[in-house]
Amino acid sequence: MNFQPHADDTPMPVVDLAIVEANLKRMQAYCDQHGLKLRPHIKTHKMPGLAKWQMELGAVGITCQKLGEAEIMIDAGITDILISYPLIGPVKAARLAALARKATLAVVADSTLAIDTAAEAAEAADAPISVFIEFESGGRRAGVGSPSEALELAKRISGAPGLIFGGLMTYPLGPEAAALIAAAQSLFAAEGLAIPTISAGGTPRAFHAHEVPGVTELRVGTYIYNDRNTVGQGAATLDDCALHIEATVVSRPTADRAIIDAGSKTLSSDLTPGGAARGYGLMRDYPEAVIAKLNEEHGIVDLSACARRPEIGETVRIIPNHVCVVVNLHDEILMTRPGAPDVLMPVDARGRSR
Repeated sequence: MNFQPHADDTPMPVVDLAIVEANLKRMQAYCDQHGLKLRPHIKTHKMPGLAKWQMELGAVGITCQKLGEAEIMIDAGITDILISYPLIGPVKAARLAALARKATLAVVADSTLAIDTAAEAAEAADAPISVFIEFESGGRRAGVGSPSEALELAKRISGAPGLIFGGLMTYPLGPEAAALIAAAQSLFAAEGLAIPTISAGGTPRAFHAHEVPGVTELRVGTYIYNDRNTVGQGAATLDDCALHIEATVVSRPTADRAIIDAGSKTLSSDLTPGGAARGYGLMRDYPEAVIAKLNEEHGIVDLSACARRPEIGETVRIIPNHVCVVVNLHDEILMTRPGAPDVLMPVDARGRSR
């Protein structure tokens, strides 16, 4: 077997920085080629050092999902941030105001209450805050449902002291997005209201963003590491997956069953969308194996289809189904690069769910 483990102890997430660099440069080159601003989402890696690397390569700023992530990034010196999540209420307004005194901030809204929260923060900070209107384009989660709703909210933003209308934002960049963008552009133009930025997100469709007229900014996160989901959706190959989990086979109760020391607290309980692939991750060196069940600390592996099977004590590497969740489960990640010493790095913004 050619695989040489990096981790002295397991389970451990391990990142190949050479693959990370290739992934970052590929996405930046795509955006540069098509005149798109790249604003990467840091929810995948949660590390200021990687965020700064993305910006050094040409990203215009970063995207955070929660205020807690933005607080970590601003403390590390990153000062151009979009928080792509509706913030509601006075507690969020106070925290947003504290950040607006230190950085250039944008937030999103799909309600008058979210706009009022941003306005309260801008007044308290005595600093402008940009507000994007989120519209729903197939994900069936947050976002207004029509261009007319977006227009009414945009007018409210434009009339609010301290707020700047930043543009429109959506996720995912699916088939519905193009029609909604075109309709919104027509409606806003008729009202004489410019749309400064149209921001779209999602790694699986990232390399098709230029095919949607009107999109000017791309928000992507998973592309930095990739995972089994992005591979299954054709957005990456296994060789583009920069992060894997190193786990140890701790038991072989039967010939067809192995137990690894990576359970739901290591791999998460996420499956691939629509059951496209079986199990809770791909064992890279035993692709016929199925991680069939997870307890908190146990991974139960079905080896019945394997011609070659791992032994007790063997270290195996696993490509996660959904890498963003996996990263958030770990305090540290082992960073590797061929020819350089391995370095254990903290995941600074992990657990920042508020």
